[in-house]
Amino acid sequence: MCSLLAPPWSLHIRDEAPLTVVSMVRGGGWIMMGKRGSQAAPRQLCEGDVAIFRGPDHYTVADDPATEPQIFIHPGNVTKTADGETLCETLSLGVRQWGTDADGATMMVTGTYESAGAASQRLLRALPPLIVLQRGDFDTRILDILVDEAIRDEPAQGAVLDRLLDMVLIAALRAWFARNDAPAWYHAYGDPLVGKALRLLQHNPAHGWTVAGLAEAVGVSRAALARRFTDLVGEPPMSFLTEWRLALAADLLAESDATIESIARQVGYGSAFALSTAFKRHFGVSPRDHRQGATPAELSSAG
Repeated sequence: MCSLLAPPWSLHIRDEAPLTVVSMVRGGGWIMMGKRGSQAAPRQLCEGDVAIFRGPDHYTVADDPATEPQIFIHPGNVTKTADGETLCETLSLGVRQWGTDADGATMMVTGTYESAGAASQRLLRALPPLIVLQRGDFDTRILDILVDEAIRDEPAQGAVLDRLLDMVLIAALRAWFARNDAPAWYHAYGDPLVGKALRLLQHNPAHGWTVAGLAEAVGVSRAALARRFTDLVGEPPMSFLTEWRLALAADLLAESDATIESIARQVGYGSAFALSTAFKRHFGVSPRDHRQGATPAELSSAG
């Protein structure tokens, strides 16, 4: 979504999305993390900068830290005034364009990941609530393409924008991890042995992996792989594989209509029963309850 704004402007975001990427294409602004009255020190966002927000924290983006919020963004991208008046149609400026002024001094391109699959939790846990990268900090060529594509109305444009947004996010996170303390598993992908083992496990979860079989595939002894994998990733190969299989199963349950038996075989379990047992031990709910959106707390209170 491309936002076009004329000062004074202030957007208070409470959509609690797991991940949001904001690029300041033109003009500038300020970011205030937290709820009104309990915000951290403002961070400036200049032209060409990219901000990555990790939910569910609320935050405000404004032309000036002193500007009171005028537009409140709720889950589902529902926009309202402070009095609760819905603004979605009022602020429409054309194809994927939104804001207060089509000629506004400020232009931002925003991409929101409205749901985070279980397989993404490892990454989200490694991120702070806010990351700000300046234009010179990372390769922004793909960002320039995203900006050009954002206002086009072509067939399959939504899919194109989704992939471009993914690439912008990857480029920005690579640059951020290169400058900050990245989690152990991130660096492990660069190791010639452990990186290959990780990719084999993630790309072929249904295979009947053993530590010995994995070691043979990467060309080292079982003991050497087990030791190096644990040192770099922080857990043994089979523990990593179990967590990865269950994360994939959780995402497939939420995103598809496939049977539990089918999903079990896709992620490396011999039967629905075997998957269900492992799934409930790990997540605290059965695959069926997870598919219906129940949480362990909700099931406990219902009982």
